[in-house]
Amino acid sequence: MWRVLSPRVIGRIGLCWRSLFTMQLKTSEFQSLFSDGLNELAEVFEKHHHELRIAGGAVRDLLSGKRPEDVDFATTATPEEMKRMFQSAGIRMINNKGEKHGTITARLHNENFEVTTLRVDVQTDGRHAEVEFTTDWQKDAERRDLTINSMFLGLDGTLYDYFKGYEDLQNCKVRFVGSAEQRIQEDYLRILRYFRFYGRVALEPDDHEPETLDAIRKNGRGLAGISGERIWVELKKMVVGNHASHLLDLIYRLELAQYIGLPLDGNVEEMKQVWQNARDHSPKPMTILAALLHCPEEVEKMDIRLKVSKEEKNLPLFLIKYRRELRKSQDEPDSLKPFTDFIIDSRELDSQTKVCELLKYQGEEKLLAELCRWSIPRFPVSGHDLRRMGVTSGKEIGATLQKLRDIWKRSHYQMDKDELLSYVKP
Repeated sequence: MWRVLSPRVIGRIGLCWRSLFTMQLKTSEFQSLFSDGLNELAEVFEKHHHELRIAGGAVRDLLSGKRPEDVDFATTATPEEMKRMFQSAGIRMINNKGEKHGTITARLHNENFEVTTLRVDVQTDGRHAEVEFTTDWQKDAERRDLTINSMFLGLDGTLYDYFKGYEDLQNCKVRFVGSAEQRIQEDYLRILRYFRFYGRVALEPDDHEPETLDAIRKNGRGLAGISGERIWVELKKMVVGNHASHLLDLIYRLELAQYIGLPLDGNVEEMKQVWQNARDHSPKPMTILAALLHCPEEVEKMDIRLKVSKEEKNLPLFLIKYRRELRKSQDEPDSLKPFTDFIIDSRELDSQTKVCELLKYQGEEKLLAELCRWSIPRFPVSGHDLRRMGVTSGKEIGATLQKLRDIWKRSHYQMDKDELLSYVKP
């Protein structure tokens, strides 16, 4: 006897069937995409009877009322067919590295258009996938991670939605396509992608489906095999998005931290406080993550795992060193002076930026606003000025400059050259 399965049950057992939902999009954001380059690209595909649709994240953004920064396209044409089409039309192609994955990049009217052939996964190992080309749009949608990323948009505005992605987007839900466990096992990085998009889409901080969290918990070990560079791309976007405090806490509760370069005993409570302090002031990712770290050695371990940039590494080292040491004065709580003196003394190009991040970390909103408006004053005395006054010893010049700098700081950087040089004995 046949029985009808609900969509929730179908998702649990990993079946891929969904009814196709379509609608027509006619927003100004969508219409603004049609440059001379895109119109010519569309004409080429229409001439050769191949379908061309907008794919993935750009569709999600357009449905959210946003103009996407990057637009990817999908097509039924194979890479070889695309190359012949573009060559016959005199269209230049660039970046051949994507061809083995089915992507051809065409350049028209000073714009690049990445077009990828529809694909199905033949074999996956949790990091990479072997693919075959297809002309079946639903098969391509099945291999994508989240329902909100699995939609296509025709150039006539028709939305093609096989897995209720539009409904999930309207309801601010983040769900995997089909079986969460299967999607994760195809590429374990999808765990972090789930967190990142949860921060972008969900309204509430803890509105996850239990089945999704179970699948993440069971498969978290797979993140150990993902390259640090790929993890860092997702992690740094997640920690400055909505619900970052909750999501980092969840990473610890699901026992994922050890696989992504974070300390096992990260200071989650301090991280929550720092997130609360900094969330409205565009903190850098490392400002939030530094709160989890206890010592410089943990920064080194994180760097080994994630391979962050030198600038990204130096910020948590700075914050760990000064988060307790460099604070506002109890005598003058509204004064920036401890921080501006530090910047003057450090003489590093990025010292003001680092101190701004420290004030975000500490929750000093008023001082942060003042420091953002403050310009570093120029110390008016040089070694050349001292030599003209008869100070010739290099050691004496250095000591005198430091003495004058201290006097200048006490004057709140107001003394000019003549006033400072009056302290120098001929």
